[in-house]
Amino acid sequence: MIEQFNPWWKGKEFIEEDEDYSKWKESGIKWIPEAIEKISLEPFSLNFVFGPRQVGKTTLLKLIIKKLLDSGVDPKAIFYMRCDYLSDYKELMEVLDEYMEFRKIEGIESSYFLLDEITFPKEWFRAIKLYIDMGKFKRDVLILTGSLSMYLKGEVETFPGRRGRGKDIVMYPLSFREFVKVAAPELYSRIPKIKDVVEIEKCLKLRPWKEELYDLFILYLRSGGFPRAVKDILEKGKVREETYDTYLSWIRGDLIRLGKSEGIAKRIIKAILERVPSPVGWNTIAKEVEVGSHKTVFSYVEFFEKSFVLKVLQHFDPNTLEPDFKKEKKIHFIDPFLYHLFSRWCLIEKPSEDKMVESVVASHLARKYDVGYWRNGSEIDVVTKNGIGFEVKWRKNAKPLRVRVGKIKNVVTLSKDDFSTDPLMIPVYLFLACFDV
Repeated sequence: MIEQFNPWWKGKEFIEEDEDYSKWKESGIKWIPEAIEKISLEPFSLNFVFGPRQVGKTTLLKLIIKKLLDSGVDPKAIFYMRCDYLSDYKELMEVLDEYMEFRKIEGIESSYFLLDEITFPKEWFRAIKLYIDMGKFKRDVLILTGSLSMYLKGEVETFPGRRGRGKDIVMYPLSFREFVKVAAPELYSRIPKIKDVVEIEKCLKLRPWKEELYDLFILYLRSGGFPRAVKDILEKGKVREETYDTYLSWIRGDLIRLGKSEGIAKRIIKAILERVPSPVGWNTIAKEVEVGSHKTVFSYVEFFEKSFVLKVLQHFDPNTLEPDFKKEKKIHFIDPFLYHLFSRWCLIEKPSEDKMVESVVASHLARKYDVGYWRNGSEIDVVTKNGIGFEVKWRKNAKPLRVRVGKIKNVVTLSKDDFSTDPLMIPVYLFLACFDV
């Protein structure tokens, strides 16, 4: 069976026969995930690549294989397996043993194991942990992909001291900066990169391209950053029905696998959609959706957060910049596409544009910083742990927010099209086009 997943064993040029790689190569809209440069390819390494389904993890693995082949690695030293074909750790061990016997015959001493959707075989970690402890992988590189259900079940925590040079890589949907790179590469080449929000004034250099970036941002609000939706919007001008169906199947499948009720999940998602981005408590949602306890709401929100659907912002005490878990939370969807997807699922109108924009800002900042919000009469939409606040004002004739409280010494206003230098206010899309996350 394993030969069908590894056509390059016949020769490196046979990578072209791989369905995933050939689809990527032939696509008019394609990109190379930045994660390809972050993964450790030095033995021994146990790498984990996390992210929602359909975010491009399989494509990443096939591009890594192409990179290895181009660098001169023996094609038979590269082993790829789709683990959703396997039922449990015993079947995983059988597949690993089959390849290890094959490489022994071929005289290969060091291999690359790319195990896709590793969380499907029950107790998969037992096989990997055992073989690491037995020294079977001591000269190898392992790259395992999966969803955050690994963390929900505590499976990754079973590998202390067994990671070698391995890394944890999170693959998010495309950020707005990455979206611009795909949609308008020439414009992207002119955009400065900021790795920290303290460099935000560099974004003012983009003022001459304000109109172009505004148009791209409106497009991004329609598609988000999930690969299929991005391709749809850039090729067809809209997201196809099949794309919505594919992603909704992913959500439903994960709910079933983790023993959650689709009905309860749907009611909780609907309640969140109707309140975004206002602060809300677990008890409030529990009463509205008529579930037994606020603990039930918390467990479902935690599931969605660790499945890369939601991001929960706690209220920050401005004097300590520590979260106050007793106060109401702000709950954001991590990508604009999910607003469209779940609004359709719940049969309600999607939130207004200004609400989605605040969520885009919060979710982008949350990729790099520990973030919360502050509210006490006035409000700061997003606050980072280093004391920088962000207020989103997605409307005409916005005025910059003049608030300093406790350790929050600097607040940046992100507008629809207005500028100010003191206090600083710039359009949202100029900041996000520069922000490297």
